[in-house]
Amino acid sequence: MALAPGLASSTDPQPIEEHGPQVDAPGLNAFVFALFFIFGGITSLNDVIIPKLKELFTLNFFEASLVQFCFFIAYAVVGIPGARLVKRLGYMRGAVAGLVTMMAGCLMFIPASQTALFPMFLFAYFVLATGVVLVQIVANPLISLLGPERTTHSRLTFAQAFNSAGTTLFPYVGAILILGSLAKVSADELSGAQLAAYRTAESQAIVHGYLGLAAALAVVAGVVWLFRNRLKGEKHERTSLADGLALLKRPRFGYGAACIFLYVGAEVAIGSFIVSYLMQPDVLGLGEQDAGKLISLYWGGALVGRFIGSAVLRFVSPGLTLSTVAAGAITLILISANSTGVVAGYSLLAVGLMNAIMFPTIFGLACEKLGPRAADGSGIINVAIAGGAIIPPLYGALADATSLAVALALPAACYAIIAGFGIFARKPA
Repeated sequence: MALAPGLASSTDPQPIEEHGPQVDAPGLNAFVFALFFIFGGITSLNDVIIPKLKELFTLNFFEASLVQFCFFIAYAVVGIPGARLVKRLGYMRGAVAGLVTMMAGCLMFIPASQTALFPMFLFAYFVLATGVVLVQIVANPLISLLGPERTTHSRLTFAQAFNSAGTTLFPYVGAILILGSLAKVSADELSGAQLAAYRTAESQAIVHGYLGLAAALAVVAGVVWLFRNRLKGEKHERTSLADGLALLKRPRFGYGAACIFLYVGAEVAIGSFIVSYLMQPDVLGLGEQDAGKLISLYWGGALVGRFIGSAVLRFVSPGLTLSTVAAGAITLILISANSTGVVAGYSLLAVGLMNAIMFPTIFGLACEKLGPRAADGSGIINVAIAGGAIIPPLYGALADATSLAVALALPAACYAIIAGFGIFARKPA
C-alpha cells in the first residue's frame, strides 16, 4: 500500500513532534532502514494475498477488498491513540510495541488458516496493520534522531528508498510462494469438510510467508530493544484532536488532506485488483502467479519515478508537477480501459510511475506554512491514509456491478480531483 501505501510513501508524515538529543547509532540506523523495507513490503503484499483469498473463499471483488479495508482502517482507528501511546512510551519503546504488534498479526495467520474462516484473516490483517501504524508513527522521527542534523534529509530519503524497494520485491516473491499453488481443483468445486481441508492446505503458503516475516520482525524488535535507553530526555508536546481538526478549516490544508485520502485510495484500489485485471483473457490472459509477479512493475514504477520526480521538482513548480502526473495517470487509465492486450495491461501498470511523487507533493503543498502546527497537520494526514480502506471496496462493488475496466472510472475521478489541487496550490501559500 499501496502505502502503501504507496502505499510506500505513505510513511512520510507523522503526528508527533519531539525535542531531545540526537543520538549517533549507525548499527540501529541499519535496522531502522530494514524496518522501512519490511513494512513497505508488508503493505504491498496485500495485493498478492487478495486474489488468493478471493479464490479460496469464492469471494466477489467487494468482499475481497475487505482485506484492504481492515488493513487501512487501522490508520483511522489507531493513528491518534497510537501517537499518544508513543508519546507515553517514548520512540524506542513505541517502536518495539509496534513491532511486537506486527508479529502478533503475522502469527494470527496460523489460527486463521486452521479455522479456514475469512473473518479470521481479516482480523489478522487489522492487528498487523495496527503494528504498522505504530511503527510509522515512530519511524521517521526516530531516523532523524539517529545521526547528525546535517544528514537527516539524506537518511530519510535513503529510508524511503528501502521502503519502495520492499514494495517492489515483496509482491514478486509473494507471487512465487503464495500464488504458485499446484492444486488441481478450486474452492467453488468443493463443499463441506473437503472445502475446509482445501482452504487449510492452500492457505499454508500464506502462513509460511507471514511466519518468516514474524521472525524478521523479532530480530529487528530485539535490536531496537537493546537501544531502548539511548534517547535521553525525550519531551513531547501535548496536542488535542481539536487542534488538528481545526486545520481542516483552512482551504489549502483541507483540500490537501482530502487528496491524500483519494490518492491512497486510488493507488491501493488499482494495486488490489491488478492481478485479476491482468488475468482477463482480453488483457494479458496470464495465470495467477505470472500476473502476481507483474505487481512489482506497478510498485517499481513508483520507485523509479521517485528519483525522476526529485530531479524534476528542483526546477518545476510542485503544483504543476502534481497536476501533470495526475493527468498522466488519468490518461493511462483511459488507455487501459479502452484497449485490450498488452496495451491495456502495461498502461495500467504504468500508473505506478505517475503515483511516485504524489504523496510527498500533496503533503508538502497542504502543510506549507503551517509552522508550529505542522505536527497537528501530520496527524490529520496520517488519518487520511484511511482512504485505502474506503476507495478499494467502492471499486470492488463497482467492478461487481459492471467490470474491472469500467470501475477504473473511480480512481480516474480521484486523480482528477488531485490534479485540481495541484492547480489550486500552484502558488506558494
